[in-house]
Amino acid sequence: MKILVINAGSSSIKYQLIDMENEAVLAKGLCDRIGIEGGNFKHKVEGREDYKLDIFMKDHAAAVEIVLETLTSKENGVIESLSEITAVGHRVLHGGEKFSGSVIIDEKVIAAIEECCELGPLHNPHNLTGIRACEKTMPGVPQVAVFDTGFHQTMPDYAYMYALPYEYYEKYRIRRYGFHGTSHRYVSMRAAVMMGKNPANPEGLKVVTCHLGNGSSIAAVKDGKCYDTTMGLTPLEGIMMGTRCGSIDPAIIPLLMKKENLTPDQIDTIMNKKSGMLGVTQKTSDNRDIGEGAKNGDARCQLVEKMVVHQLTKYVGSFAAAMGGVDAITFAGGIGENNPNYRSDVAKNLAFMGVKIDEELNAKAIRGAAEVDISAPDSKVRVLVIPTNEELMIAKDTEELVKAL
Repeated sequence: MKILVINAGSSSIKYQLIDMENEAVLAKGLCDRIGIEGGNFKHKVEGREDYKLDIFMKDHAAAVEIVLETLTSKENGVIESLSEITAVGHRVLHGGEKFSGSVIIDEKVIAAIEECCELGPLHNPHNLTGIRACEKTMPGVPQVAVFDTGFHQTMPDYAYMYALPYEYYEKYRIRRYGFHGTSHRYVSMRAAVMMGKNPANPEGLKVVTCHLGNGSSIAAVKDGKCYDTTMGLTPLEGIMMGTRCGSIDPAIIPLLMKKENLTPDQIDTIMNKKSGMLGVTQKTSDNRDIGEGAKNGDARCQLVEKMVVHQLTKYVGSFAAAMGGVDAITFAGGIGENNPNYRSDVAKNLAFMGVKIDEELNAKAIRGAAEVDISAPDSKVRVLVIPTNEELMIAKDTEELVKAL
């Protein structure tokens, strides 16, 4: 079975074609600047030179057509015809309380995703655009929605409720939802395997999973199920990120709105796009640049690194306390997989819990490497670097649901 995985953004589509017989990525690529002049298309096949094309794509449907044409072309293709694609799996950001797992897409599902657009205004509309584009270009091919929020639906009410008037939950479903669920689920399952547990039922296993990138979140996973997570109603809450402020005193918002004469949309833009690492450094949101700046004595970059390590330590420690212990701490995502300094500093801060890493193994654990246990032999808590694979998780869910049709 060959599954096409689609991750549609506001002006882009990322894709992978995966052969589920051996879980091999046959091709992957990116349609960028959709609907904007200067659009470009990149297509990668292992062992071949990358195919790049500067092309205007008027909408997402046009972008999907280019993807499908390339996948079947004689020069750059990996399949002979579209009939080889069994199904399409879509990453969808927000499923609200409607979806605790992945589902076959039909009109009812589309309507439910539309209802959640208010909760995920930056992502859900574009996820829907990708779904409709595939409907148009691949009529009759089953499609599956895999929700970022789905994995976190196992949280108990005392973990997901906010201490606001209860009527706002009843009227507007304002609560913690959590995101990066596909990544947290994949990484926690791989952690179970690395620790000799059954990933389908890792009873007794307590793991704190850290997905760290331009967007970052941390989750407490108990018995293979999400117990708590740092992101909330939206992906803004939690640890500081590339351009997002993370958790702040809510009173800061009306204070800034009054002092700077800001509208709700303007303060939202500041918190989501002008804060975080970018806001503190006033230069960059790229953690690689921040690392270089810190080495060269840039005080703001050094401050960011200290803030990230402090917040990581605080969240990991609090989740361990909430679960009554922790067996493993995992690091994934662009920063989690590539920044040994953060992993080392967090481990040192958590030494009181018995956390200890092998610094030599830690230094070698970077993106592109295999899963690595960087724990020292005498560490009471395993520390694991696990490259996340959300696309494979989406493909696996899609395969399982389509086979059951």
